[in-house]
Amino acid sequence: MELPAWFEIGSLVVLVLILAADLLLILKRPHIPSTKESTLWVIFYVTLALVFAGIMWAFVGGEYAGQFVAGWLTEYSLSIDNLFVFVLIMSQFAVPRRFQQEVLMVGIIIALVLRGAFILVGATVIENFSPIFYVFGAFLVWTAFRQAFPGDDHSDDVQRESFIVRTLRRMVDISDHYDGKKLRTVVDGKKIFTPMIIVFAAIGVTDLLFAIDSIPAIFGITESPFIVFTANLFALMGLRQLYFLLGDLLDRLRYLHYGIAFILAFIGVKLVLHAMHVNELPFVNGGEPIEWAPEISTWVSLGVIVASMAVATIASLVASSRDSRTATTPDAAASVVAEEKRTPPTI
Repeated sequence: MELPAWFEIGSLVVLVLILAADLLLILKRPHIPSTKESTLWVIFYVTLALVFAGIMWAFVGGEYAGQFVAGWLTEYSLSIDNLFVFVLIMSQFAVPRRFQQEVLMVGIIIALVLRGAFILVGATVIENFSPIFYVFGAFLVWTAFRQAFPGDDHSDDVQRESFIVRTLRRMVDISDHYDGKKLRTVVDGKKIFTPMIIVFAAIGVTDLLFAIDSIPAIFGITESPFIVFTANLFALMGLRQLYFLLGDLLDRLRYLHYGIAFILAFIGVKLVLHAMHVNELPFVNGGEPIEWAPEISTWVSLGVIVASMAVATIASLVASSRDSRTATTPDAAASVVAEEKRTPPTI
C-alpha cells in the first residue's frame, strides 16, 4: 500500500500550522518556560506523534506506522544528543535565557529547511543509484564510532563556532552587546548587527552537520520521503521544550552517546545488508543480489532502537544516583564533577 496523496498533503498542512502557531506564541509572549510548562509541551508533542502513527496504521497498515515510529525515535534520540551542542552555543555566546526560545525556534526552522533539501536529494539518489546504501552504511558505522569515542568533539564545536565568529566579523559590523532579540541595532547613529546573528549562524551550521548525520540513518529505516520528513518534523517540534525541561539533567545522561552509537552502527549494518540483498555493483558477486544477506524488518529495528535508548538512559541514571550517594563530602562531590567534566577537582 502507498500513502494517499491527500493524507500526505493534509498531514503536512496541519503540522506546518501547528509549528507556525508555536512560533507565533513565542513571538507574542517571550518568557522562560517553567518545568511544568515544558513537560506538558513535550508530552503534547510525543502524544501527537503517537496519534499520527495510529492514524497512519489505520489508513495504510502497521508497516508504514512502524517505519514512522522507528524513524521518529531515531531522530528524537539524535536530537537529544544535539541538545548538548545547543547548550554549548547558548553558553558560549551568553544568550539571555528569556530569548533562548526564539533562538531555538529559528534553529528548528533552519533545520527543517536543510533536512527537507537533504531528504529530496537523498530520495532521488536512492531511487536512481541503489549502491548508495553501501556508502550510507559505511558512513553510519564511522559516525557510530565517532559517537562512542567522541574525544574532543565539543572542543571542535567551539573552534568551529569561533571560526564563524571571525568570518562574520570580517564581513559585517557586529556590536558587542545584545539589543533584546533584535538582529540589528543602532550604535553611534549607525545600524549594525547584534551578536544574535552570530548565534543564528552557529546554530545553522550545527543543524547542517546534524542533517548530514541523521538523514542517512533514517533512510536506513524507510525509503519514503514523506515518512522521513514527518519523523524529522516531529522530532524537532518538541526539541525547544525538551531543551528547557532537561537543562542541567543533560549532564546526567552520560551514557546516552553509547546508546546512540549502537543505534547508528546497527542501522549502518542494516543498510549494508540491504545493499548486498539488492546488489547491482558489477564487481560484487558479478552484479547479482547476494541472496544470503538478510533483510532486517522494521519491527526488529524498532525493538533495537527502544532497547538501546532504554539501557543507555537507565544506566546513566543509575550511575548518576550512585555518584550522588557517594559524594557525601565537598571534596568527593568535586571529584565526581571533575571526573565527568574532565577538569581538575581543585584550582
